[in-house]
Amino acid sequence: MIDTAALKRDWLAQPRADILAGIVVALALIPEAIGFSIIAGVDPRVGLYASIAIAMIIAFTGGRPGMISAATAAVAVVVVPLVRDHGVEYLFAATILMGIFQAIAAVLRLDLLMQFVGRAVIIGFVNALAILIFMAQLPQLDPSVDGVNWITYAMVAGALAIIYLLPKLTTAVPSPLVAIIVLGSISIGMDLPIITVGDMGDIPEGLPYFVFPDVPLTWETFTIIAPYSATMAAVGLIESLLTAKIVDDMTHTGSNKRRETWGQGVANIGAAMFGGMGGCAMIGQSVINVTSGGRGRLSTFVAGLTLLILLWLLGPIVGQIPMPALVAVMIMVSIGTFSWTSIPNLKHHPWQANVVMLSTVAVVVGTHNLALGVLVGVLLSGIFFAALVMNLFSVERTREGETAFYKVTGQIFFASVERFNDAMKPESQRENPADHVVIDVSQAHFWDISSAGALDAIVERMRRNGRSVKVVGLNEASADMIDKHAVTDRTGVEIGLAPHP
Repeated sequence: MIDTAALKRDWLAQPRADILAGIVVALALIPEAIGFSIIAGVDPRVGLYASIAIAMIIAFTGGRPGMISAATAAVAVVVVPLVRDHGVEYLFAATILMGIFQAIAAVLRLDLLMQFVGRAVIIGFVNALAILIFMAQLPQLDPSVDGVNWITYAMVAGALAIIYLLPKLTTAVPSPLVAIIVLGSISIGMDLPIITVGDMGDIPEGLPYFVFPDVPLTWETFTIIAPYSATMAAVGLIESLLTAKIVDDMTHTGSNKRRETWGQGVANIGAAMFGGMGGCAMIGQSVINVTSGGRGRLSTFVAGLTLLILLWLLGPIVGQIPMPALVAVMIMVSIGTFSWTSIPNLKHHPWQANVVMLSTVAVVVGTHNLALGVLVGVLLSGIFFAALVMNLFSVERTREGETAFYKVTGQIFFASVERFNDAMKPESQRENPADHVVIDVSQAHFWDISSAGALDAIVERMRRNGRSVKVVGLNEASADMIDKHAVTDRTGVEIGLAPHP
């Protein structure tokens, strides 16, 4: 049964704004897709066809309305050795397997792992992407490159003026679209000597068609493509789910991350079946879409459909669009993407959060590897969190008669075990040792087998030294952990040191 409420919300809530935003995105996708094809070492149509297929399919299957997915550099750089050594057909096969891996990830709910990506990592990821987007425009502004001249700079300045000033007069039409149309008309009408989209690579003619990779269906083929497919799937999901989170924040709405994971897999399988490379969500184009008014699935679908129509019917005209206009749009995206408040917040945020954010930026910008940057950020966050929590416990000793009372408060886990052991030194080494020991853990929690083993060892050590020991106040979860993993008071049969009778 069709959910009419969801249909209206995701597709028909604001058709005019979504259609116009989708057109802007389609124009911005063309040079990107061509550039990513060049990176991967394949014909430009492979990137363009991928962008068409992924955008149109993800509009139906994705879990984040208004987000743009297409061919991306993050995936393109992974497949360079595969294309070089085995050819484009193996790329198509690897992309299909990439989609299968992503579908499996959805079934296994691997999207939940994104809960471990903290705010500092997300801010670092966003800032790094903004820097990369800006850096990617610099070759188009290099005066030593043929076709880059004073007209180029004038057109970029003019486009930026339109992009930022037009909204002060009217928001009826997205200002980036107006900038592209105005500068395109001037460039074509005056035949200006500047770099155009067509100079980036041949614009394919005709429609994409259904194909199946021409590779042998053997185990050897699987062993060749599987490592690339797994890396592509991981990189694609990381970028897609982080971009979904960013679009969530920009639009103040939620999204279905599991559906997005599944949808990315379906879209990549579809892209390969129509002669395209793998892809994922694009933060730059997603920001263009949202800032241009796009919010629903219709905007994503229109982006893919418009790109298809442009290549099918208007290929020669599209090839004459001036690159300075698109450069200006991407500069706008980089400015809008960067979290400018993160700079003054360096004075106010904890130093650990600043280290995580700056490390994520440095690794992503230095390696152009989004997954590696996020991994470094998550690992640093985990280390800092463990270091913080390991100090959130205390041990207080008091004595009443012949009994010593130890009150343990806080979190005991692998990182705090050593300090816990030091605090619970043998009773016999105390200045006033007692014969009886009570360990009160009612205000403590034992998280793992390391903490269970530590408590077990402390009890066993004190008993070995002639003390009677009693542990009181274990909460239910901690008690279960101790029961499962402690060995004190168990027989040889229970701990595997004696055969069963």
